[in-house]
Amino acid sequence: MKDASNPLPFLAKRVADQRYDDLPPNAVEKAKTFLLDTYGVGVAGCYGFRLKNIIAVAQSWGHGDEASVWVSGERLPAPAAAFVNAYQIHSLEFDCVNEDAVLHPFATILSAVMAYCERRSAAGRPVDGRDFLTAIVMGVDVSIFLGKASNGPIRFFRPAAAGGFGAAAAIGKLEGFDAKTIIHALGNQYGQSSGTLQPHVEGSPLLGMQVGFNSRAAIGACDFAREGILGPSDVLTGQYGYFRLFENDEFDVEHGLAQLAAHFEIECMSHKPFPSGRLTHGVIDGLGRLLWTHDFAVDDIAAIDCEVPQLVNRLVGRPDIPDPAPNYAKLCLPFVAATYLVHGTVDVEHFIGDEMLKNPRTHALASLVTVRQNDNPSHSAMAPVTVSVTLKSGKTHHVVVEAVYGNPDNPLSREENLDKFWRCWRRADGMDDEAGEELIATVDAIEEVEDVATITSLLVRKDAGRRS
Repeated sequence: MKDASNPLPFLAKRVADQRYDDLPPNAVEKAKTFLLDTYGVGVAGCYGFRLKNIIAVAQSWGHGDEASVWVSGERLPAPAAAFVNAYQIHSLEFDCVNEDAVLHPFATILSAVMAYCERRSAAGRPVDGRDFLTAIVMGVDVSIFLGKASNGPIRFFRPAAAGGFGAAAAIGKLEGFDAKTIIHALGNQYGQSSGTLQPHVEGSPLLGMQVGFNSRAAIGACDFAREGILGPSDVLTGQYGYFRLFENDEFDVEHGLAQLAAHFEIECMSHKPFPSGRLTHGVIDGLGRLLWTHDFAVDDIAAIDCEVPQLVNRLVGRPDIPDPAPNYAKLCLPFVAATYLVHGTVDVEHFIGDEMLKNPRTHALASLVTVRQNDNPSHSAMAPVTVSVTLKSGKTHHVVVEAVYGNPDNPLSREENLDKFWRCWRRADGMDDEAGEELIATVDAIEEVEDVATITSLLVRKDAGRRS
């Protein structure tokens, strides 16, 4: 029974009771689509900012041979591997997103679940593909519920905090917890929740690390629950619960529940076709449409006006600066828009090194970009976005982008999804195409996989032992 004053019992029972056979075909298809996308992004993230240093710290947390770091292959305790892989997934700002909830659930959930599955397999209790897929779908539901039920201006970094709840729910599902134990596991998770937007503002790599902190915490939350160490139970709407503290007491539980009744949230995920903040993608899309339709040259542009929702203005409407850190640049709308105009696309290499980050032409074009907030009252809307380009001739072209490229209403095709996967895969030195092809085939038929932990062997380069 749903209770808007405390939705946790309903959520926990929904997770505990869900069966693979009751998942609709579209939910299964979308889960496979975004699993492959996330594996690819995680592999590309092997060159994340100061990753070697981050791995070195994770190795100092204890000894264990439970799970692998993707690509490089270091063996770590499962919570430490979950932390590193979560950072790799999110470090490039390339992982999938739910726009209405303003969060990327897969980075936290998949990294934790994969490390957990490796540990389970080593203990002789492998997780099969059907159970794995069901757990991922339910974890996404829990995390997206938190985002959609929140209706105030975002203050904390939801991919970390809300994603951690989803990761704990997914692992609890695989552990076979009943609803009561899932509730207490989520209580254990809440006690470890973290993730502020300050690293987002400053362009700090801690942004992706916060995803890792919560992924690591999810394994511990369920370990404690399995041993009978139970967290508080009213952690969403309680006096000091998640919505009151993390979301500033501005929430609408009934809306979140209505969304869950309408569909599985995996069906509403958006791709990120570009490795920059999703909030920059509407302007990239708009500029692309204008260039395609009106066929003007970049050098003909005199001014670019971007009218955007408040969330976009607040989080990526930051000024261009001459020497941006990579993470700052990815989250700076003027810089990203200019990058698109200079290169005809936006890709990983455009945020690496002085040649790209200090490019005079990029900064000159960024100076032409004005970001203005429209009158959309929603605190979470990413669209519509209006892009107007004034040419030196005085002529102006504009377009309104309602569904940004990658949105479920304007999705990537299967071919485009595979193209993104291969671009990510081939960025990692030592990852051969044969393993990539096998990974694609494995995800396509994941229902038939008897031990999900075997997927990890495809995510680690063959000579990892000689390199690490």
